[in-house]
Amino acid sequence: MTNTLASPQEYERLLRALKERIRSAQLDALRVVNQGLITLYMDIGRMIVERQQGDTWGKSVVGNLARDLREEFPGANGFSAANLWRMKTFYEAYGTNEKLAQLVREIGWSHNITILEKCKSEEEREFYIRSCRKYGWTRDVLVHQIENKVLHRTLNSQTNFETALPESVSIQARLAVKDEYTFAFLDLENEHSEKELERALTGRVEHFLREMGDMFTFAGSQYRVQVGEREFFIDLLLYHRRLRALVALELKIGEFEPEFVGKMQFYLSVLDETVRLPDEQPSIGIILCKSKNRTVVEYALKQASAPIGVSAYSVTSDVPKDLQGQLPSPDQVASLLAGFEDESGLSKKL
Repeated sequence: MTNTLASPQEYERLLRALKERIRSAQLDALRVVNQGLITLYMDIGRMIVERQQGDTWGKSVVGNLARDLREEFPGANGFSAANLWRMKTFYEAYGTNEKLAQLVREIGWSHNITILEKCKSEEEREFYIRSCRKYGWTRDVLVHQIENKVLHRTLNSQTNFETALPESVSIQARLAVKDEYTFAFLDLENEHSEKELERALTGRVEHFLREMGDMFTFAGSQYRVQVGEREFFIDLLLYHRRLRALVALELKIGEFEPEFVGKMQFYLSVLDETVRLPDEQPSIGIILCKSKNRTVVEYALKQASAPIGVSAYSVTSDVPKDLQGQLPSPDQVASLLAGFEDESGLSKKL
């Protein structure tokens, strides 16, 4: 029997496959341990709730339990009085919710407690639980996302899509437009002209599209459309691949004014008549302003027949340096929302 040495390429392939298999087994083991720990904490919470409902005892009992459990299991963490009360609250929040009771077992205890303490509604909790599970957010990223109201900012976008678009695309269109955009990657002063803003965005088009959302592609700046003998120019024209729709952007460096809506309606009408292909959805407009009064926007969009959203933008970031690059893209947020909107009833809220 002869031994043949593997080629360097074959050896590298084998080593790579073994590393991947070992890492996968380690992750599986950690997942099983975490699920067991969350199940344990859920059971402890249930037992405290049941005993407290059936007997008359005060807070001192939990303190005694914490002391005795730590004496019995000196190497185990998590049995402080404060944590036992958290287990009780944890069970009360999720114990009878079949869907969330399963989901919480798929993320760590510190993540669960952060979500439990900082999020009040079931929909909000489900969104952040699913986010942690899918993208592996650290606790710092999770806290930043919650404190910056990423869910609220996505769902709170001001549009008239519900009435101006077919039902089959209106929800996805809502998820494609944020209430606020941050262009911190631009080398711009707080005071700038519309031309400077447009030039800066087109000069960093990859960063710009990443902030807008992964499904956007760039179609042109100062996009020319002709009506009769006259020429008109749209500041920026994008295309949304999932929606299969042209997206016109108008850049405004000041506060939103109601007359912006009329101009955007005109642009969208021209795009639909002269540029849109037969199999594409109606063109969408986004008016991007430095600031906006939400009530003024609401009234301005009420009578608009074309699909228009009004968003604000800033050129400075509120993201800590150590978290930059770790946060999800707008489309990752949108995909999470779209993934459970029907199951959780979120689509009704849109």
